[in-house]
This record gives sequence, structure tokens and C-alpha cells, in this order.
Amino acid sequence: MLSFHLVSSVVQLSFLLAVFVVFITSAFFLSCSLIITAFFLDCIFNIYPCIYPKTESWQPEGRSSCCSWAGIECDHDSGRVIGLDLSTSCLYGSINSSSSLFRLVHLRMLNLANNHFNYSQIPSRIGNLSSLIYLNLSNSFFSGQIPFEISQLSQLSSLDLSYNSYSPFKQLLELKKPNFNSLEQNLTNLIQLDLTMVIISSPLPNVLANMSSLTFLRLSWEFSNSPLKYFAVLNTGFFGEIPTSIGNLESLEHLNLRDCNFSGLIPPSLGNLSKLTTLDLSDNSLIRGQLPSSFANLTQLTRLALSFINLSSETFPWLNKNSKITHLYLRSNNLRGEIPPSLANWTQLSALELSSNQLTGSIPLWLMNLTKLTQLSLASNKLQGPIPSSISELKNLQYLDLYSNHLSGTVDLNTLFMLKNLMYLRLSFNKLSVLTKTNSSARPPKLISLGLASCNLGQFPKFLQAQDGLMYLDLAFNNIHGQIPQWFWKMSTQTLLSLDLSHNFLTGFDQPPSVLPWSSLIALNMSSNRLSGSLPVPPFSTLLYTISDNSLSGEIPSLICNLSLLQVLDLSGNNLGGMIPRCLSNFSTSLSILKLGRNNFHGTIPQTWTSASKLRMIDLGQNKLHGQLPRSMARCALLESLDLGNNQIIDAFPSWLGALPELKILILRSNRFYGAIRSPKFNFAFPKLRIIDMSFNGFTGSLPSEFFQRLNAMKIVETERLLYMEARMSYYLRGFEYMDNFEYSMTMTNKGLRTQYTKIIEFFIAIDLSCNRFEGEIPDSIGTLKALHMLNLSNNILTGHIPLSIGNLTELESLDLSQNKLSGEIPQQLAQLTFLAFFNVSYNNFTGSIPQGNQFETFLRSSFEGNPGLCGNQLSRKCKGPTTSLPLPAPSNDDQNSSSSIEFGWKAVVMGYGCGTLIGVVIGHIVYTKKHDWFVKNFGMRQQRR
Repeated sequence: MLSFHLVSSVVQLSFLLAVFVVFITSAFFLSCSLIITAFFLDCIFNIYPCIYPKTESWQPEGRSSCCSWAGIECDHDSGRVIGLDLSTSCLYGSINSSSSLFRLVHLRMLNLANNHFNYSQIPSRIGNLSSLIYLNLSNSFFSGQIPFEISQLSQLSSLDLSYNSYSPFKQLLELKKPNFNSLEQNLTNLIQLDLTMVIISSPLPNVLANMSSLTFLRLSWEFSNSPLKYFAVLNTGFFGEIPTSIGNLESLEHLNLRDCNFSGLIPPSLGNLSKLTTLDLSDNSLIRGQLPSSFANLTQLTRLALSFINLSSETFPWLNKNSKITHLYLRSNNLRGEIPPSLANWTQLSALELSSNQLTGSIPLWLMNLTKLTQLSLASNKLQGPIPSSISELKNLQYLDLYSNHLSGTVDLNTLFMLKNLMYLRLSFNKLSVLTKTNSSARPPKLISLGLASCNLGQFPKFLQAQDGLMYLDLAFNNIHGQIPQWFWKMSTQTLLSLDLSHNFLTGFDQPPSVLPWSSLIALNMSSNRLSGSLPVPPFSTLLYTISDNSLSGEIPSLICNLSLLQVLDLSGNNLGGMIPRCLSNFSTSLSILKLGRNNFHGTIPQTWTSASKLRMIDLGQNKLHGQLPRSMARCALLESLDLGNNQIIDAFPSWLGALPELKILILRSNRFYGAIRSPKFNFAFPKLRIIDMSFNGFTGSLPSEFFQRLNAMKIVETERLLYMEARMSYYLRGFEYMDNFEYSMTMTNKGLRTQYTKIIEFFIAIDLSCNRFEGEIPDSIGTLKALHMLNLSNNILTGHIPLSIGNLTELESLDLSQNKLSGEIPQQLAQLTFLAFFNVSYNNFTGSIPQGNQFETFLRSSFEGNPGLCGNQLSRKCKGPTTSLPLPAPSNDDQNSSSSIEFGWKAVVMGYGCGTLIGVVIGHIVYTKKHDWFVKNFGMRQQRR
């Protein structure tokens, strides 16, 4: 049981250490009570969980020697303190450089691992501890540059600075100035060195020749003959090619280069490491090609990990020659064809990981000969056919993952539950029908993870009632009807971390508790059902809560304000009402996504947004909110998407939002905004704005030329970055960090259709100022926005000509200038906009001939009607005399049968003809590209690495 101590004052750890050191280095005996009192007054506990805080055994009573206290070691002869081990002791704070700790010149061992030093730097005065042989500062939240003075500790035989990070992607310590060579030029006595997850942005250094005693290393480079047996640089910043000299380390048994930035081919010299038992090159995406034939010499290999490194299918022939391997990991390569039959001879195999490849065919029956298998992962391939019933013969199997294939047929869980050691089972997203009724005589195994999404389930599996240790449960995309049964609340109440019931036909809750009972729950998804009644409150441990697109009603319970750890709160698409609780603007410093759109909330928007906010998306659209926008929203410095559309907000244009440095999407559509658009009074306003929708408001005055000039993100064409706008979420589950992407969405009128974007491509650039009362001419400055894909200025009072500068918008796909008072001729230059798929200038005062050539040949009469002075082939009024056509460019290979480099396609429901007309909403959009092969390669099915 974890033991925690609460203290009221927050004082740096250095004061404790100072008093402590005075005692243990003094020639006089001071009261141990002074030491223990100082410790509890000057150090915070309970911030960082620990199993055994050593200071709990310290006894303040009596005058016993502190040498008997846990974590303190003294020399038997001199009585001097030579060892201090306060690892995993709940320490929190920082060590001041003036601390008396650094007077312990006889200290040989210092271990402060597994504490929380609050992202402080390692003090440079640690170099004073010149007698140190062992130094461990791992996993203790130190940050910044590793001090050069550590390299002066020439007696060190063990140095561990690893895992000072708060995720695999957020390393805290770095080794740049000094670099790695400088650090260890004097550390010739090192036997063990661990710098895992330290940022080392350099090629691998040439130093190992000086370190003849080293037997355990996580890092370093250019190799000479050495007794080194263990070498790892996982999760560092090393880059470049793997040097061929690595083949000189003939004593090497363990080589781990995982998750770095290595590139190039795998050196054949690795085949010289004939004693190697473990090899891990995974997560180096720039490595390419195939395994060298010299790998056939690695006859002692038992563990081989080559995931995420772009291996070709030629990998398998070499693997056929090595049957001693017990663990084989080849996830996310480009392996094709059937699972090779030669693996049937690998009877020692315990773990086989082949997920996220392009494997085809059926699950081979010979797999059942691998009776020692404990892990089998074939997820995210293209396997077909049934799951063999003989899979129940793999009696040792603990982990079975067949997620996202094309497997078909009926699966009786009674067969799989014959695997009594089974803990992890994923059958989701195949074409399976899973029978969940278990035999009375059969006792299902105790599962930790169960994935049955899209398995044609019609009800909750009854066997779940007996599961008390589940951590992950996914029943999404099934046909489960009716209420969530009462017994479901009692399942795995202490262990469940993630629950997904989305996309079913659930209607409500059978006697739900006021707060859902899973005390450890991290993620809860019940979206896209038919749930009615009041909003259920998840446990206070919840980080991700999504219950969108249901029929929930009533107000948001006040208990929601206790969810201080929330990162995602999505209540959109319900019938919730009342006022938005004021706490939602500031109750959680970790909240990144807040979606309350498509409900019936009324009143004003909360006023108390704070500078500590981590919000990246706020969606309050399609409610009944009124009043002004709270100016405190400008404090949300990380905000990327703000949707306030379809409310009753009455305010001037919020130019002050231009101070938000990350804002990309701003939706103000269908409110009561008024007045002229005035540019912000500061430079670099709206630096990243890519989408702005101000349609259906009461804006007046001229179109803001200066405002357009400041939209710098709309001037940069980035067609090669086919990514979606999203918030990348991270959260921890039992010591592991999981990544999830929350994709932004919006509704916008494009090409005359009201379109719901369930995903938004990163480089999509759009301006919609339609249905206002703008007047005057279209400014030339709009032609500087060369990345624009959509421009809608329709239904205003604009006059004058179409500026020639619009011909510079070569990425433009949709241009709507209809329902204005524009005049003159339509510029012939617009025919050069070869991506233009939608064009509407109807109901203006244009004259002359319609441009000919390219896309203009495809536009219908409706695009030009209402202009009595226009003539052309699209209209009944033909032009008299010769007309001039722009020459058509010769189509390239990539342009065949395509009008655009990126074409957005939608299914039309109702075409909108002017402001106030009900416009059909289309769910989702589909993206195509001219370069189809390139698109599929980069945006085919991909599974998040976890």
C-alpha cells in the first residue's frame, strides 16, 4: 500500500539536504530529531507516487546513529557517510547549488532515482563529489543541459541519467554543449553507462577505445575491439548511418538502436557479431532495404526486433535460416504475400509480431504447431478466411491480436476461451460474427484487454459479469440495443482504464450511479448511440470523455467540474440545455478539447478563461448563446480552432483574437456580428489563420484590404503536406504513454453546398464572407493569398470589377461572387485557374463574353445567369463576332482525368440559393488526389504506435 505524507509548506529540497549534510559530516552528534523535522518541513511528499519512502523508517526519537537509517551507508572504520540512497522516496523540489550536499567529499554512492525534481537542472557543483563511484539520477524529472562537471568524476564506474522525461516524445535532459565526447573523455573507469532518452543531436562519437572497462552501455560510437556485451542507444537523438565499425564489437550480446534517427542501409558488418542474442533496430524509419545476407551468421539470435524500418519482403528468406529465435517483431514494414510456411519450423517461437504489413492469404494451420507461442499479432493486414478452430491448441497463448483484417465467418468464443492463459484478445474490425454465449461448464479466462468492435454483437456479452480485472474493453460499432444493464456497472470496477461503447443502439442506463463506478477509468467513449436522459458523470480519473451524437437532455451536472484531469470533453450533438457551467472555462489546466456544439445551451459564454489554459479546440456552435464574446478568450494561447457559429452573439469583429499565435480555424457564421472589420492594432495578427467563416452576419463597410495582407498562412502553398488538422493527445496507462489524435471538424459552405467536414486537411485554405452587407470594391490584396482553395463573397453589396489579381490564386477550387453589384467583364485570366471546379457570378451586372477554355467549358448556365450583358456558349445569348480562347495546356501524365491536384468530393443533399435558404448538410468528405499511388502510400490504413 502506498504511503503518503501531506505537508503544508513548499520549500526546496536543498534546505533539507543542507541540514542533513551538516549532521552527517559533523564531528559532533546532533539530534536526529532535527534531521527528521527538517526533512518533513522542507520536502514535499505525495506528489510523486512511491512504494517505499525510505525516510518513513527514520526514527526522530533517541540518539541512535543516522548510519542505521534506511538509505544511509557509513564507512565501518571512519564512520563517514559514503552512501546515500533516497531512490523512490517521494522527493519533490530542486537541489540548490549552495546545498551542503556537495561537501560530502567522501560520498561514493549517490542514488536519487525515481523522484521528482520539478524539471530543475542538475547542479554543476555535483563535480565536487570527487569520490563518487556510483551516480544514479534516472527517472527524476531533471531537465536542461547535463553539466560538464560530471565528466570530472573520474572515479565513476556507473552513471545513469536515463529516462528524465515525461513521455517517449518529450525528453528533458540534453547533451549538446558539452557533447558526448566531452562528457566521458575522463570517465575511463566506467563499467555501466545509461543515457536512455537523453537528447544527443550528433553522429555517434569516437570514444569507446578509451573505455576498456565498459560492459554495459546505452549509447556511444566508432568501435574498436572491446569487451562490451550490452549496447543500447534507444530513444536518443543519434542520427546518420550505422557505422560499419560496429562489427568490431565481437563480444557484443545485446544491441539496441531502437527509436533513433538512423538512416541508410543496415551494415553487413553486423553479421560479424556472432555472439549476439538480442538485436533491436526498430523505429528507425529512414533505414531502408533488406537484411544483409551476413545476418545468416547470427546463429545465436533469440530476440529480433525490426519493426517500423521499411524492410522489403526479401526479409523472410534470411529468416528461414534461423530457427533459434524466440521473439520476432516485424511490425509495420512492407511485408507482402502469405505468412511464410518456413516459420513452421520455428518451434521455439514465443512471440510473433507481424502486424501492420500487407500480408495476404489465410491464417495458416501450421501456426498451431508453434505450441510455445505466448504472443501472436497479425493485426492490420489483409488476411482472409475464417479463424481456424485449431487455434485453441496454442495452450500457452496469452496475447492474440487479429484486429483489422478481412477475416470472415462465425467465431464461437467458447473455442478461444479454451486458451486458459489468454489475457489479451482483439478481433475488432473484421467481417466476423462473434458468438458470446459461453457454456455453463466453460470458465472464461481472466482477461485484461478485450476488443470486439464491429463483431455483429446484439447484446452485452454475459461472461463480462465475471470479469473483475479488465483494463481495456471495446464493444464499439456493433448492434447492441436497449439499456446498459445494471450488472455492467459492477464489472472490473477497480481496474478498467478504457471503455468504448460508441456506434451502437444504446438507449439509456439501468439505475446508473451518480458517478460511474470505475475508479481508474481514463477514457470513456459512448458517442453515436441513442442515449436519453441526463448526462452520466464519469469517474474523476477520466482524461477523455466523449458522449456526442446522442439524445441526452437536461443541464450539465455540477459534478463535471470535479473532472480536473480531463483532456477531452465532447458533449456535442445532444439536447443538453441550460447555461454552460462557468467552471468549464477554467476547471482543468489539462483540457485540450471542449466540444459543446449542436445542443440547446443558452445564456452567455463563460468569462473566466485563463492564461494557464491548454485548450486547442473550442466548439460552442449551433446553440442559443447570446451576448458578447468574452475578451478573456484571448488568454487561450494554444487555441487552434474556435467555432462559435449559429448562435445569437451580438458583438463587433473580434480583432483581438488575432493575438492568438496558433489559431487556424475561426467560425463566426450565423450570428449577429456587426460593423466594419478593423485590423488588429498589433503586427503579425492571425499568423496561422487558414479558415475563416464570417458568413450570415451583419458586417458592413469595405472589405478589409489590410486584414487580407496580414493572413500570412494563406500565402504559402503546401500541397505536399497531406495531413489533417488535429490535436495530438497523450495519456499514461499503467506506466505506458498512449497517443491519440483528435481530428478537428467543422461545417462550411463550399461549392454551393453546406458541408460537414469530419476531417480538415491541413493545407485547406478558405474564406467565407458571404451574406453580409460589405460594399465597395474587392481589394487587390486578396490576390496575395495564393494558397486559397475557396473564396465566397456572395450576397453582399460589392461593386466594381473583379480584380485581375484573383488570376494569381492558382490553387483556387471554388469562387462565389454571386448576388452582388459587380460589373465589367469577367477577366480572361480566370480561365488559367485550372483547379477551379466551382464558379458562380450569377446576379451581378457583368458584361461581355464569358472566358473560354479549361474549366470554363464545364460551368453550367446557373453560374452566369442574372447578368443581362453577358454572352457565351453557356447562355442563350451568344456572342457576336470572333471570340478569343486561351490555349489549353498539354495535359501531363498526372493530370489525366483530373481537374485539381486535390479535389474535394461531396454528396449533395440540397443546393443553397442565397442567404436564408435551408442548405443540406453532408456528413463527411472524401479526398482524392491526382497522384493516387502517392496518396495511398502516405494515407493508407495506419495504426497508431503504442
